[in-house]
Amino acid sequence: MENRSSDKVKVARIIAMKGHPGTGKTTLARCLASSLQVPLIDKDDVRDSTYSLSTTTPQPLLNDLSYDVAFNIAATQLRLGLSVVIDSPLSRRAHLERLVRLAASVGARLVVVECKPRDEAEWRQRLENRGRSWHKPSTWRELEKLVEGYDGCTDYDVGDVPRVVVDTTASADVEDIASSVMEFIAASCGGF
Repeated sequence: MENRSSDKVKVARIIAMKGHPGTGKTTLARCLASSLQVPLIDKDDVRDSTYSLSTTTPQPLLNDLSYDVAFNIAATQLRLGLSVVIDSPLSRRAHLERLVRLAASVGARLVVVECKPRDEAEWRQRLENRGRSWHKPSTWRELEKLVEGYDGCTDYDVGDVPRVVVDTTASADVEDIASSVMEFIAASCGGF
């Protein structure tokens, strides 16, 4: 068996995406995971699999379950020495705190990539053009109601966790945005 340990990252990274629905998190997360050749763990993949439970199980419980599964899968990858990109809204500080504990438990470094589109009209158009989903907002009003339900908890201080905020409606293409994010990660987390 060929020894590929030299191909592995010396210290695993958790690249945690953050932002409201439709902000471009998934597009950027996919580009980052592909460029870095690391696993992408998408909370929505888990959430999509809970559809059969959606009529009998409270939605907040299904959302919490989705985070649990995504973070447990991430833990397995990290224990293998692999970095991961986690695609989720990271809408509550409790989610970040859980990732901080996970990073500490496996000796990984955590960085937050927050997607905040400056052009609200472009963001709105993207959200409304992406199609219907049983658990994601597909209209601007549905998004507004979701954000109102967060009651401001999405805008929290990430403490000493390195964080980069990107405008996903900027004129740059996703590869350029991903490149600048990777430069930030390398500078703040000791390279890749």
